[in-house]
Amino acid sequence: MTPRPRALVTAPLRGPGFAKLRELLDVVYDPWIEQVPLRIYSAEQLAERITAEAAEVLVVESDSVQGPVLELGLRAVASTRGDPNNVDVAGATAAGVPVLYAPGRNADAVAELTVALLLAVTRALLTADADVRSGNMFRDGTIPYQRFRGAEIAGLTAGLVGLGAVGRATRWRLAGLGLRVIACDPYSDEAGHSLGELLAESDIVSLHAPVTEDTTGMIGAEQFGAMRDGVVFLNTARAQLHDTDALVDALRSGKVAAAGLDHFAGEWLPADHPLTGMPNVVLTPHIGGATWNTEARQAQMVADDLEALLSGATPAHIVNPEVLGS
Repeated sequence: MTPRPRALVTAPLRGPGFAKLRELLDVVYDPWIEQVPLRIYSAEQLAERITAEAAEVLVVESDSVQGPVLELGLRAVASTRGDPNNVDVAGATAAGVPVLYAPGRNADAVAELTVALLLAVTRALLTADADVRSGNMFRDGTIPYQRFRGAEIAGLTAGLVGLGAVGRATRWRLAGLGLRVIACDPYSDEAGHSLGELLAESDIVSLHAPVTEDTTGMIGAEQFGAMRDGVVFLNTARAQLHDTDALVDALRSGKVAAAGLDHFAGEWLPADHPLTGMPNVVLTPHIGGATWNTEARQAQMVADDLEALLSGATPAHIVNPEVLGS
């Protein structure tokens, strides 16, 4: 029997896809996310670990794949990310190493969190919860029904900035809740609005674009000013897409009635930041994709693509197919 290739897996995997991967490969499983303190390998550290394990295949999520890693003659690198930005793809291509990835792996998870943030900010769920927990249901001589009356979202217009996998997954969920959904995305034929048109029409603006030179800071003071009065602003993509200071100003003025955010520059928001003191803002610490389902989905995608690659077929999700057969 031909020995199975050995794989070092530092990405979190589970489910049937992971079982399939273990059938295909001799797996050394050591996921980065289960380490305390957190462990993310540099390229040099990762190269040392690959060499120590005698691995021919690498499956990573956050470790740096470049330089010395690509000098080891790997048969394949799989990055369990929608955008394999932890891999030097050009370097891998030059070295003849196929790079697999997992587009849309967390689309449903992020879309669900987007809906959760929308409902949380429009129905003041966190404030209401705090009142119950603190015994202040009847604070200031009022009843909860007086304090927490709000508007329903059904019938409103939601504008999605970006119509990739997450945007599409969000679109049908919002449509199912009775919203009219529009979108702007220069790379999607399904998006029929410009950014300016979207801002003018939307009661809810939700960001789902990748961070590029064109999208960094795309929502600033001018764009907040162009939104409808009392708009709800959501960002479950990346904080780099909007100007946080401009958002704070728009919230203070009432231009933006409420906001839900799942990401902050540097993965950190100071405890004394103005956003933390605003009851009409819900903040979550970059947990949009943090579901067991995401890990099972990426495992299945990687296993299926490695099976194809090892059998001489073309994987469904490969960044550099030009290396195949070389």
